[in-house]
Amino acid sequence: MGFGVASSLLRSGFETSGYDISAETLARFSEAGGRAAASPAEAADGADVVVTVVVSGAQTEAVLFGDDGAAGGMTKGGTILSFATMPPQTAEDLARRAAELGLSYIDGPISGGAKRAAAGELTVMASGPAEAFSHARPVLDAIATKVYELGDRAGIGSSFKIVNQLLAGVHIAAACEAITFAKALGLDIDKVYEVITASAGNSWMFENRVPHILEGNYAPHSAVDIFTKDLGIVSDLGRGLKFPLPITSTALQMFVMTAAAGMGKDDDASIARLIAKVTGIDLPGEPKAS
Repeated sequence: MGFGVASSLLRSGFETSGYDISAETLARFSEAGGRAAASPAEAADGADVVVTVVVSGAQTEAVLFGDDGAAGGMTKGGTILSFATMPPQTAEDLARRAAELGLSYIDGPISGGAKRAAAGELTVMASGPAEAFSHARPVLDAIATKVYELGDRAGIGSSFKIVNQLLAGVHIAAACEAITFAKALGLDIDKVYEVITASAGNSWMFENRVPHILEGNYAPHSAVDIFTKDLGIVSDLGRGLKFPLPITSTALQMFVMTAAAGMGKDDDASIARLIAKVTGIDLPGEPKAS
């Protein structure tokens, strides 16, 4: 998604520098007209807006405040757009550290996946100071079609995203269970997909993820490990609030089991592969059950 965000900024005419741990991604970025940097600090040198698109709060902290971190190279008064999904308290802590350096911090988790990132059509669930939104508005408009300003402090945006991830994770697990159940019933699962996507049982995740299963293609659009992290955050927050989350807990265990079976880096629709292995059914592109 980070490459898609960077591409959207370039397409909108922004002078954009970027860093990624992947040399291949940096090469693609250069070919697209961006300036590839050797570190986050080099990418952020003299910048007044820095966008971080990583997986977790820990990665965000490392990119911003670690060795060669981006925050140290930014212009005073600049704005950080932090797009990772993380616990609300982590976002609050990162915003405090940014403020100590004279920087604003927008807690802005994103939704939409790599395809929408590349098209500049993300949804941003954001919170932070009003002046930071004003400052970063042109950047936000270049990468998103919906920017929700949800409050004036970090942590609120992350809380909204966690509610979204609860639903997303549960819906992925349910979609995988439903399509493998259909296979166990002896149904044509391509036809099941056609019927369900035109019926009340459909969900965005069913419509988006089941084609991966039908194609037998588990190259990661969003990896299993992402949801072990995100539903883990949901579970931790619920435990702290003494709020029961039985459906979330079941979905989390499905992701954990799939990761434990060696599919953590694969597409999150791999839950269907786990169910197939356990039940002995055959899915497209998978070895025949013995």
